[in-house]
Amino acid sequence: MGPDRRSRITVHKQMLRFQSVRRYATLWSIFLVSGVLLAQAPPGVQPSSREESIAAQQAEKARTSQPPQPDKAERWIQRAEQTFLIDPSGFFPSFDSVYRGGGLTLGAGYRRFYGDNTFWQVRGLYSFSNYKLLEAATVSKDHLDKRLTFGSRFGWRDATQVAYYGLGITSKEADRANFRFKETYVDGNAVFRPVRWIPIKGSMGYEFWNIEKGTGDFPSIEELYTPQTAPGLGADVGYVHSQISTGIDWRRSPGYTRSGGLYEVTFHDYHQAGGAGIYSFQKLNAEVIQHLPLLRETWVLAGRARMETTLNDNNLIPYFMLPQLGSGDTLRAYATDRFRDRHSLLMNAEFRWMPALGWDMALFYDAGKVTSRRGDLNFKQLKSDVGIGARFHSINATPIRIDFAVGNEGWRLVLSGGPVF
Repeated sequence: MGPDRRSRITVHKQMLRFQSVRRYATLWSIFLVSGVLLAQAPPGVQPSSREESIAAQQAEKARTSQPPQPDKAERWIQRAEQTFLIDPSGFFPSFDSVYRGGGLTLGAGYRRFYGDNTFWQVRGLYSFSNYKLLEAATVSKDHLDKRLTFGSRFGWRDATQVAYYGLGITSKEADRANFRFKETYVDGNAVFRPVRWIPIKGSMGYEFWNIEKGTGDFPSIEELYTPQTAPGLGADVGYVHSQISTGIDWRRSPGYTRSGGLYEVTFHDYHQAGGAGIYSFQKLNAEVIQHLPLLRETWVLAGRARMETTLNDNNLIPYFMLPQLGSGDTLRAYATDRFRDRHSLLMNAEFRWMPALGWDMALFYDAGKVTSRRGDLNFKQLKSDVGIGARFHSINATPIRIDFAVGNEGWRLVLSGGPVF
């Protein structure tokens, strides 16, 4: 036998031994994998195939798994929101304002349900500036497959030191005077949603404005102004006030949201009750609000644009009924009711982020103006401010808002019981 033939026989024997080893290794691998699957199977289950093994594991996982549960902080926020903010039953705190500029306000109410979604309530508010509000109301919700809500209310309001600086965007901060009004009102209202994101709102009622001498550290209005510089000075006026609005609203909640928007137009008719009707007028409001979430709503860009315009240029509109700017939810660095006139334009922008659960921070910019002519509603002579703020909120409401704003008339700290928009 030649050397080449002996070499080929040797190579052939080595290949046979290698194939035998590989065959034994494959069998051992199958045995080990089968042992692992048998060990992981639930007691009493001996899967006869890979599919049965996987099915058995999925069934065991479904039997033992639980849906995610809210943590302690989330449960506390949900419980507080349900108890104090969303249709509470019994006694509840009232996070509201008597009237803009009234300062820190304390309030409480009592609510009682007399149907699944129908209740009556009474509440009272008192501010450190001696502003007062008493109101009784009844509300019936979620009729026609949750499309219709209606109600009525009756109340009395006393604002003791409301500011007046004169008319126009050029009015001076040093020209402040105060007036006092007592308003009695009663109305009926309804909201109908043909689809969830289209609210149609309407109301009709009567309101009477009794104007008195202002209190506080500033002169009363009649000491500095005349009927020419303060239209309707000295008049007590009663109105039949009707309004209707429509638009689209896909926010999570008006009290707190991180996405969605509101596009709405509202028409007001103020018809003077009694007398010659010289103070009757109509007003149109248009408002756009948009929230743009970033990074899964960790950051939010939010903006608002609003216009208020009176429609009857020749009608006499009392100074206390004119559109106004300057407050914790309009131009935040300016005193409440700092600017008044027949037409107003307002823009707000905020960049918001969430440092912790239930707490938002915001950088903001406000700009706006008032004017006696509708044609002057442009971007000239805007008053503006910038600032930073904190909001403490639940899922659907903002009971505490703190803003620090700076403008060309100084800085101002805002404490509010609701969102800016």
